[in-house]
Amino acid sequence: MSETDKKNPIHKDFVAENPGLLPYAHHLGSAIIRPIDKGKVKGVAMTAMYQQTGNQLNQLKEQIEVLVAQAQDLHDRIGISEMIYKADCGFKPMINQTYYLYEKEAEKWIMSMVSPSEWGKRSPYVYIATVSCLQTTLGKYWTQRKASARYKRKHPRMSKWRMDLGSSPLAFFSLVIFLQ
Repeated sequence: MSETDKKNPIHKDFVAENPGLLPYAHHLGSAIIRPIDKGKVKGVAMTAMYQQTGNQLNQLKEQIEVLVAQAQDLHDRIGISEMIYKADCGFKPMINQTYYLYEKEAEKWIMSMVSPSEWGKRSPYVYIATVSCLQTTLGKYWTQRKASARYKRKHPRMSKWRMDLGSSPLAFFSLVIFLQ
């Protein structure tokens, strides 16, 4: 039998020549082909995008909160250091020793080696903070070990300022401006 004598077993009236290219099922055993719901696909993609960007914004928010806490700690350290350097001090502070900062009167401070508990029932000064003098290669600096809660309430500059970044991650930049 020659190749020209071969007959195509597919009946042209009942079966398509290329059934795999039809946009619909061509017989009962074919897989169901449904049109794509473009709105649903876009909705699922938008939901995934919002979830992913929401997660990234939350990570940024956490990082900003850490930066805000660090900036506030620096700000507090500046405030304590200013008070220490303006305070009356009748001795030469030694590295790694504990000292006590008191307020004599409004905006007048004194450094002491006497802790608040050693004064007895009535201290002649208002306790502000327990501090230490530390040394680095760049020089000396003061660190606050403990602060008076009463003094923090009177002087919010020394209190830990926390902010709600839920509504505006850009609030951090306003804090940076505030601290300058």
